[in-house]
Amino acid sequence: MSAFLATFVANLAASAWAAGVSLVALAVVIWPLELLFPARPGQRLFRPRWFTDLAFFAGQYLVWIGLAAVAIHAFDARINPLVPRGLRAGFAAWPLPMQAIVVVMLGDLSVYWFHRACHAVPLLWRFHAVHHSAEHLDWLAAHREHPLDGLLTQLSVNLPAIVLGFSLAQIAWLIALRGMWAIFIHSNVRLPLGPLRVVLGAPELHHWHHLRAARAQNFANLAPWTDLLFGTYHRPTGPESWPLGSDEPLPPSYLGMLARPVWPARRRLTR
Repeated sequence: MSAFLATFVANLAASAWAAGVSLVALAVVIWPLELLFPARPGQRLFRPRWFTDLAFFAGQYLVWIGLAAVAIHAFDARINPLVPRGLRAGFAAWPLPMQAIVVVMLGDLSVYWFHRACHAVPLLWRFHAVHHSAEHLDWLAAHREHPLDGLLTQLSVNLPAIVLGFSLAQIAWLIALRGMWAIFIHSNVRLPLGPLRVVLGAPELHHWHHLRAARAQNFANLAPWTDLLFGTYHRPTGPESWPLGSDEPLPPSYLGMLARPVWPARRRLTR
């Protein structure tokens, strides 16, 4: 028991150190961009609910990322016997750059339709609404995500890579790549990306997705080609003065946002 406790404490300390380094690194890189090229001028660095999102950041790095990795590993073990060996062998024979392109594009398709489902299926929206409750977008607000919503998103975006036989180490690189870009597209930054906007996406596209509006658009996770393909691409030229957030009533605290989606429906409606 003492050995287990020592290992747990050591792992927690290592995770806390990594989370602290990541927090400082992201702030050092993105805060200057938000000051120099703000999408919404006048938004304070320490805007309302900043510490709530800091709690989401800490929870994600200290707890939920590790549990998501365990879940992906378990899912990979379960699905492995069901995938034809010939499919994986044939895919493995392709050049690695081609494998990466195919896996990323299939992941874009998979997570695009899952994301649309999150806005259309009430049960999924109950959890996804936590992410859309942010009324101020910046790099830290990207971490406001219910852990169950985050887990299902990770499974959907990495499902093609798992089926086609990518190793967990390769999938980890995909998770890191997508995670960094997800942080950037939520940031309070407006940079002219030009044609790269179609290849990598841009904050301006995702900010429109977070408007407090009846019709959600720009569902793409990484590149907006899926929105262009399925008719949900939205890039107006007007000023971004419309309010952000969601009409879903949620508690303001971190623990409240985690608990509210799993409350029984009758109790939530009564309250």
